[in-house]
Amino acid sequence: LGLCTVTLIASGLYLALLQISGNFHEVIPGTYYRSAQLSGPALKTYIQRYGIRTVVNLRGASPGAGWYEEEVAATHANGAGHIDFAMSAASELSVERSLELAALLRAAPKPVLVHCRAGADRTGLASVVFLQQVEGATETAAESQLSFAFGHIGLPFLKAYAMERSWEALEKSIGLKS
Repeated sequence: LGLCTVTLIASGLYLALLQISGNFHEVIPGTYYRSAQLSGPALKTYIQRYGIRTVVNLRGASPGAGWYEEEVAATHANGAGHIDFAMSAASELSVERSLELAALLRAAPKPVLVHCRAGADRTGLASVVFLQQVEGATETAAESQLSFAFGHIGLPFLKAYAMERSWEALEKSIGLKS
């Protein structure tokens, strides 16, 4: 096998492992966590283990969908709040919506758990926004959240590149170098 083939296989296995594990990560212990869509029992475990007070769902409200009903039930049964903020990994988030997201993350009772379906693209952008706009992290530290380490593949020909474009637009609007 060539190096390229081995790299592709290893990358695929890593991405599969992220999904199997729920792609859960402590970004700032006691304050901010990120994940993929979790089952009700897994969500209950994380809420209890980390004292999560707010779950932010970036997939948007989906009443009647099994995953959504299970999430809302687990969140409320374990004393956490639940916030829906609909966004798409394939569509740029406007500067106004990015600022709304920052305000929502700033105001949400901590610790907060933010998730989307895979925990890579939308959750990556939300994590960049949280770290830079709420916590005042450096641009480099914040941008590390939108990376392959969390399953995000930031290539311009992929739909999820909209998350990079969203961040670049927000950076420009707030006066950060991009």
